[in-house]
Amino acid sequence: MDYTTLQVIVTIVCAVMVGFTKTGLPTLGIFVASIMASTFPARESVGLLTPILITGDIVAILYYRKAVVWKHLFTLLPWVLAGIAVGFVVLDYISNGALSVLIGSLVLALIVVHLLRAKIESWLRISLGQSRIFTGTLGVLAGFTTMIGNAAGSIMSIYLLSKGMNKTNFVGTNAFFFFIVNVIKVPFTVYLGLIDARSLTLNAWMIPAVLVGAAIGFKVLPLIPQKYFQAIILSLAALGGFHLIFF
Repeated sequence: MDYTTLQVIVTIVCAVMVGFTKTGLPTLGIFVASIMASTFPARESVGLLTPILITGDIVAILYYRKAVVWKHLFTLLPWVLAGIAVGFVVLDYISNGALSVLIGSLVLALIVVHLLRAKIESWLRISLGQSRIFTGTLGVLAGFTTMIGNAAGSIMSIYLLSKGMNKTNFVGTNAFFFFIVNVIKVPFTVYLGLIDARSLTLNAWMIPAVLVGAAIGFKVLPLIPQKYFQAIILSLAALGGFHLIFF
């Protein structure tokens, strides 16, 4: 079955947004995932979106290759791999509606945890940013949500914000993380039949759109004051979470 005109147009718009989110505002990615999941069947949208995301990842890591904080990636990756494995199993059984509500609820819960971080740290007498349990939990959730819905951007953002990064290191580290994770996901997605020759053909036509979005992101990020960066990231994440649950 061929893609409809509407589906192609939506994919082009989402490809531009992917380029922008990879080089500008990472949490915008949850909107892309939700729009694709509302235009295509949720499972099929995962296969369509993953190669587009990898294209954006490649552009971003080439530009931000010197802005990566590697220790935060290496700490998180083993937990992410565990989450991907869980997501691979769950993806074959969960319904599209339940999938959206689950991801949205996780995102909103983690935003609340981040906003109440000082009180939680005082109550538990620990630093969440240094806690292995907190890191492990976010890592598993990031792997799980990226596997089942390409929607781990908000979770990864909360992890990186907990490390107190500036916006350039934030975007650079985020870009390398998702490049690694999205490439790891490919064999699982192919095995589930979500990536095939038909979807890859559409993906190839989206490369120019991703490049346009990335160019916009490169121009916009330096214009965002550091003091507003965290507020924008969390606000977009919250809107994305509500969208997944209610729309």
